[in-house]
Amino acid sequence: MRKSLITVDSFFKEAKVLRTDFETRFKDPREPRSDRFVWDYWHVPGQYTTLRTPAYHFFPQKLYERFHNQLVWWGRRNLGCHDISPPWMSCYIDGCKQELHGDLPHGPWAFVYSLTPWKERKFRGGETILLKEEILSYWQGFQSGRGLEEKDILTEVPAIFNRLTVFDPRIPHGVREVEGVRDLLDGRLVIHGWFVQPRPFIEGPLSTKDLQVAINDLSEDLGHILSEGVDVHGTLSVKFTVTTKGEVTKVSTLSNAIRHPNGDERIEKALVSHIQSFLKNVKFRKQRAQSTVTLPLIFEAV
Repeated sequence: MRKSLITVDSFFKEAKVLRTDFETRFKDPREPRSDRFVWDYWHVPGQYTTLRTPAYHFFPQKLYERFHNQLVWWGRRNLGCHDISPPWMSCYIDGCKQELHGDLPHGPWAFVYSLTPWKERKFRGGETILLKEEILSYWQGFQSGRGLEEKDILTEVPAIFNRLTVFDPRIPHGVREVEGVRDLLDGRLVIHGWFVQPRPFIEGPLSTKDLQVAINDLSEDLGHILSEGVDVHGTLSVKFTVTTKGEVTKVSTLSNAIRHPNGDERIEKALVSHIQSFLKNVKFRKQRAQSTVTLPLIFEAV
């Protein structure tokens, strides 16, 4: 099953503290405090319009570090990405938007974290939009008797407060134009960036060396399959447990953005199934305790 869009609600327990810090800084427009002078008005005609600032410089250091660390650890456990790019904080007021685009080669996964009080919003727009994957292989499943409207072409993700949205940044995506507000406190406020540095992540006593042997065997096995003409590209993250007996259990797919050029899901599913079956049959040495592994697999287009 494809898992190229992930949402996590109630992500950070101190979300309200982050929001309060932002509101405190901008609540009095007549107060000329120096820490208000932080915005880059980023405007690329026909493509991007927003106010942005580096998130790690905006918030109090210790508060921001707690958020940053939680985001990094989530990426390690759920994507096998060991770090994040320096995040931006963006505020969208009237006229701000991002037209459809693809982010390459920033990182295998993009994220958007919302500090927008979405239920009380005064603006229209502001949703993250992604082109539906069936549109990317439009003619393969074309039906001449069926019309299309925007809801059939785009996936819309609202910027709900304290929601983390993660997606494959190769998919054309953007932000609906915000209309109706000019006050920063009423705008769409998000922190965004990319998960980077994909590599295996181990929690437990399993050694990196022992895992690397298994990965090498898997790589060799996949090499044979790919050499036979199976053409896929993208990132797949799987998770499994290594028991004290050295057996592999609980193999699951965490995220899946591997794609066949013709959009053939049968080939994609067969490859994922093969990888899971291979991992279930791997044998490790006995361990003093159980380990959990998040394994990202990168398939490059050639």
